[in-house]
Amino acid sequence: MPMKRRQVEEPAEARDVILHVQTACLWEATARKVGNVHRYADFAGTTHLDFALSAAAIADPLNRALHGWPFGLVLKEAVKATREATGQNTNLGILLVLLPLLYCDSNHYAIPRFLAKLDLGVTKDVFEAIRLASPGGLGDAPEADVKDEPTITILEAMKLAADRDLIARQYANGYADIFDFGVPSLLEAFAKFGRIEPAVIECQLKWLATFPDSLIARKNGMSVAEDVQQRAKRVFEHGGLDTTEGREVGVELDAHLRSDGNKLNPGTTADLVTACLFVALRDDKVKPSDPFKWDVPDWL
Repeated sequence: MPMKRRQVEEPAEARDVILHVQTACLWEATARKVGNVHRYADFAGTTHLDFALSAAAIADPLNRALHGWPFGLVLKEAVKATREATGQNTNLGILLVLLPLLYCDSNHYAIPRFLAKLDLGVTKDVFEAIRLASPGGLGDAPEADVKDEPTITILEAMKLAADRDLIARQYANGYADIFDFGVPSLLEAFAKFGRIEPAVIECQLKWLATFPDSLIARKNGMSVAEDVQQRAKRVFEHGGLDTTEGREVGVELDAHLRSDGNKLNPGTTADLVTACLFVALRDDKVKPSDPFKWDVPDWL
């Protein structure tokens, strides 16, 4: 008589964390944000389905993080899983910004200590993962270039890049922008609109209006990224998403970002919004079952 396979149940907390990661990724990719892929707007080589597949693909690697696998190895496995599912990089930035949040659970103050303990071996794994992902606009760095063998820790490398990359900036400042700016912006918008989609859109616009997007800067130069920042500010100068005028300016910004082959895609901002969504879900400030769709006739 064949033996029955023993069912091993995942702890409820671990299942919740993975659900929250996947929900954050899907909410971010589905919301009609300016300049990004969403459910009604694909890019020539990247679709909304690619982001959905990516959210599914990383579940197993991230679950390993919750069971003690090392940071660098989890990152590499998640990048590989994404490559196998989509054939491209759709989530390297998301993974880089989310992983420390997973390892430190809800203890915000543990993040600097955790990052400081990542050694040279972890840096090597992270650099390999970045090369495997091959993100757009990577270019060359004056120090700690990912194309070279690392000689400093990942935290030291991120501090060197903090003035030109918003994800590196989070490593350098202990995620202060996420906790003190991004998550409050998201939750204020959710309280105002009562729905996830407009909260995601407003959070994205506030990031864009406050910080030049790193991906835009890498691909086009800082002056172009700063021009996008000024255009995002105009949305709020005209009343924000609450008003017809503010929405009109937002629609104009979206058209500008989608011109010239989507070279102005604010991809780093999207990664940071995903991190904000994960924190809000993890801290039970929003729930996967919360209303999502924003019903306005004059948006994207």
